[in-house]
This record gives sequence, structure tokens and C-alpha cells, in this order.
Amino acid sequence: MPGTPRKKAAIAGPRRKKAEPKTTPPELDRMQSVIVASLEDDKAEDVVAIDLAGRASFADRMVIATGLADRQISAMATHLNEKLVESGFKKTRMEGANGTDWVLIDAGDIIVHLFKPDARILYGLEKMWSADLDEPVEE
Repeated sequence: MPGTPRKKAAIAGPRRKKAEPKTTPPELDRMQSVIVASLEDDKAEDVVAIDLAGRASFADRMVIATGLADRQISAMATHLNEKLVESGFKKTRMEGANGTDWVLIDAGDIIVHLFKPDARILYGLEKMWSADLDEPVEE
């Protein structure tokens, strides 16, 4: 194949990173307890944890909580990131932390959603991911 090594690399596409090892169940439990404790310390309301193992490829668990104001939600996200790092977990990625109705925090195997009350009702993530939907309905 003609061309320089640089051109060949460009044609081949980006290098793939090695897959990160999955978090073990005891580590998931510890991470979830750090997340829930942080949210409760910041006065989050209606904190719910949903097990997604075997139902979603993007995470093993999801935590959903409600905050009453943009500032509270932003502070909850910042404090959560700090507490996860202090506990030895990697830094999280956040979307929407600059004053919106919904902040998404990707902590790896656990996804955290922080909502204002109206947005939480509008998106209805608990209903979408509840275990009740997986069970067949008897007639």
C-alpha cells in the first residue's frame, strides 16, 4: 500500500483504547453508598437507585435524585465528584452542571441523574428503567 506511515495511520482510523475492567460488585456497592451519602448530605430528595445489570450496556446502576434549585443541583454534582475522588474512584464526567434542570454525572459503572422536580416528572426515568417493565403482564 503506497503512502507514508502517517497516511496509513489516518486511513486505519483512531487507535482503540483497551477496555477498562468492570467494577466488581463490592466496589459498585461502595461507590453507590458514597454517591447516596453525598447526595443525602446535600439534602437531595427522593434518592432512588436502580440496578441496570443485564439490561443496559452503558452502566450497571443508576441513581436518580431531586434538587430544588439550580445552585443546589450544581453543588450536589461538585460535592459528589469530590467525594468519589476522595474515596479512590476516578474523576467523573458531568453534563449540564451550569444551571439546567438536569445534570448527568457519569461515574463509570454508575450513572447519576440530578433533576429539578418538574424535569424529573417529565423524563420519568424511574418508569422507563423500573424492573416492573421487564416482567410479563398476566391477563
